[in-house]
Amino acid sequence: MVENQLRRRGIKDLAVLKAMASVPRHEFVPAEFRYRAYEDVPLPIGESQTISQPYIVAAVAAAIRLKGSERVLEVGAGCGYQAAILANLAKEVFAIEYRSDLAAAAAERLTRLGYTNVHVHCGDGTLGLPELAPFDAMIISAAAPTPPAPLLAQLSPDGRMVVPVGDLENQQLQLILREHGTFRKIDLEPCRFVPLVGAYGWKES
Repeated sequence: MVENQLRRRGIKDLAVLKAMASVPRHEFVPAEFRYRAYEDVPLPIGESQTISQPYIVAAVAAAIRLKGSERVLEVGAGCGYQAAILANLAKEVFAIEYRSDLAAAAAERLTRLGYTNVHVHCGDGTLGLPELAPFDAMIISAAAPTPPAPLLAQLSPDGRMVVPVGDLENQQLQLILREHGTFRKIDLEPCRFVPLVGAYGWKES
């Protein structure tokens, strides 16, 4: 997976490649899909949600350029796979999942696998975790119509966020950098994520 799907597609960050190699992706995939766990495709995890393809997980992690000392917020924890990758790259990871069953399963899985620096919360991820802010970096693992204002407000002064922005069918992965009190946006690449549900996202269908 690392050689064929990540290095060959331009992922160069050695820490990210090491994290991708060390996290057992099959542990985060339902049993009926485990034979496909290392393919470069998103897979269903229940409740109309997916685990993102490995390339996107790696590209997003590389884009926020973690050094190991950061506190990171992930919105849209799903099965916990992206949080597990981040746990290898940051000091502390706070993951929010809107769906209670997925949140409980992710928390159990991450604990069982020994990711002690990940804290899973259940709630509206578009509101962030203001009581624990600011965060040095954020990854939004679901598509938003616009970057949620509460999340931008919870970024540290030099914080960075990666978020898929667009409509329900097509999005652009954006890197947002907080610089001197303003936000600079950089388009990374086209993508397609499940919708971000919440007060500053899409309404639940």
